[in-house]
Amino acid sequence: MGRKSLIFGSFVADIMARAPHLPAPKETVMGNGFKIGPGGKGFNQAVAAFKAGAEVKLVTKLGTDHFAEIARDTMCQLGMDQSGVFITKEYDTGCALILVGEDSGQNEIVVVPGACLTFTSLEVDCVKDQICGNDCEYVLMQLETNLDAVTAIAECAAAGGKQVILNPAPAAVLPEQIWRWIDIVTPNEVEAEFYTGISVESEESAGSAAAWFHERGVNGVIITMGEKGAYLSVGGSGYMVPPFRVKAVDTTGAGDAFNGGLLAGLSEGMDWKEAVIFASAAAALSVRKIGTAPAMPKREEILALMEGKEIPAE
Repeated sequence: MGRKSLIFGSFVADIMARAPHLPAPKETVMGNGFKIGPGGKGFNQAVAAFKAGAEVKLVTKLGTDHFAEIARDTMCQLGMDQSGVFITKEYDTGCALILVGEDSGQNEIVVVPGACLTFTSLEVDCVKDQICGNDCEYVLMQLETNLDAVTAIAECAAAGGKQVILNPAPAAVLPEQIWRWIDIVTPNEVEAEFYTGISVESEESAGSAAAWFHERGVNGVIITMGEKGAYLSVGGSGYMVPPFRVKAVDTTGAGDAFNGGLLAGLSEGMDWKEAVIFASAAAALSVRKIGTAPAMPKREEILALMEGKEIPAE
């Protein structure tokens, strides 16, 4: 168990269908399966970090509907801290519509954040108190909550000496000053291009994109590049970290597994490269299972993959 962490982010119920292939525009495809389960970037990353061994508190917001019960039941089953969960009667719990193509394992997703876009100033003040009033050392955020809340919490956490990690997804226009409060940023190659204007296709172009973030005050830049691996740059010195090779069944949530694994690794004192390798192993294991939060691997599975041991597919 490492140093304490707080994740501020979304919960949405994942409504997932599987089909032989992703449909082209105007095409209707007969599906082969349908599931409803827990998801959302904040929730997925919290589950991933928790199962990877981190001591983590999730701050999210739910409605009072059936989808909210999915979140509470999952956290209860895993034994996760629920004291950071806000409840509203005014808004529905968020949902995500996910379509997975069985031929490629790739996905198409539409997210409706619902309650998670409605954090009030009073609720944000409560989050600030939780950050500054305890001994958490890392704060991880994404962009499926209202951006004014993300900005305020980033500023508070930075002022309190916390390590602030931003997974800037889904990509959105951010206030320029936010970068000065971010210690680590973890975009994928598409998100990196959105923010920097640089097409990230190689180690060289990843380095150029990383420099854009460094110029704005971000010390650690980790750009995930799918099958190519991850580009890690700390203080302007960067290199590629190769991926683990696995057969992908469902890539939904792989980025969340990476971020949760990264948080777990850093919070227990791993160095940068070791933490990225740990995160890459978590992401690789997650794509071998169907779903998002339910697909997050256990710590012992991650360590076994890092040691080169065979992990039975489920």
